[in-house]
Amino acid sequence: MPDPQRALGGLIAASRLMVPDELVDLFVEAGHDLGASRVVVYLVSHEQRVLVPLAMPGWPKDPQSIEGTVVGRCFRQLQLHHAETEEHQCVWVPLVDGLERLGVVYFEFKPGERKVPDDGLHEFAASVAELVLVKQVYGDLFHRIRRQQPMSLAGEILWQLLPPLTFGTDRLVISAMLAPAYDVGGDCFDYACDTNTARFAVFDAMGHGLEAGLLATLAIAAYRNARRLGSDLADCANAIDSAIAQEFSDGRFVTGIVAELDLAEGRLRWHSAGHPSPLLLRSGQLVKTLDSDVDPPFGLGNAAKTMASERLEPGDRVLLYTDGIVDARSPDGDFFGVSRLVDLVTRAVAADLPVPETMRLLMHAVLDHPAGALRDDGTALLVEWKGRGAFRADPMHTDPVTIP
Repeated sequence: MPDPQRALGGLIAASRLMVPDELVDLFVEAGHDLGASRVVVYLVSHEQRVLVPLAMPGWPKDPQSIEGTVVGRCFRQLQLHHAETEEHQCVWVPLVDGLERLGVVYFEFKPGERKVPDDGLHEFAASVAELVLVKQVYGDLFHRIRRQQPMSLAGEILWQLLPPLTFGTDRLVISAMLAPAYDVGGDCFDYACDTNTARFAVFDAMGHGLEAGLLATLAIAAYRNARRLGSDLADCANAIDSAIAQEFSDGRFVTGIVAELDLAEGRLRWHSAGHPSPLLLRSGQLVKTLDSDVDPPFGLGNAAKTMASERLEPGDRVLLYTDGIVDARSPDGDFFGVSRLVDLVTRAVAADLPVPETMRLLMHAVLDHPAGALRDDGTALLVEWKGRGAFRADPMHTDPVTIP
């Protein structure tokens, strides 16, 4: 009889002294303890176009498109999917840590022999996700699997610096995108949440490549340092400004927005340093551009920090973005623009897509707009305040889908 608790307990205990490469066989063995004849773990590529299987015995190594496949649908919708053939019961389960989408776990069972409930498969996938995140800092396997092309040096620095692309609680979800995924340099984001407050920021460093990446790294480090010292929003802005001015005295700068959201009351406060204004979306529509007095960019030594505020309603979404998004240009010179940005996000809201799926579609729309490479990095951060109540896209609380 399959024993989910034994499988999960054995999975965690056996992994303690393992390197990432050894986890593949461990996942297969633990899956057998669940009664599965086959287990395949897929990890999403950095640009989120394909899902790449870990090397499993007897399973093709070819990446699977996120568009037009069952495994991709499971990833996009954060829903467990069932199918049954004469030979197998097939189950696809989202591989998530919190709300951070890492991939999909695929199970095969013999017809009529699956004894493990869906919740047990979700728990197994959650344990696999946790192990992937914990063990990836000790080896390169999972990083290599997720890369479909070489990573630039600036991209290498920033990807190691950034928090997960998506985070959620019962009161908010934060999700970000970066483009191009393998050559991002000067654009970055950061966030941190405690019981009462969510703090988040988007930065756009002057220039391109490694020099811009170093500027962006300093901006995030100064922001985190001030935040962890307990500094208020104005002092965080001053700390970023001072750090860049001191280390780069040649006039280089970083534009950005630093913000904080009271999770109980929905009060949003922010400071803009030469950056595009955030957008406020409500009920699937653009309500307003959150215009405010804009101070000079960080690094130019301006001590006067202007703060703005807005009261949100439950369900509101705030979109922060860098100019690389709206300045992406098609072959005929057509800019991506704010209107196209708003239209894409509002259509995603109308389709009831999870916030991270909205950001994935935005990234691809930006990448596909120009004829070739982007002229500038593009980053966006979408923050949804739910008030109080469970977040809809929790994969443990969505109905499974049966595939005919």
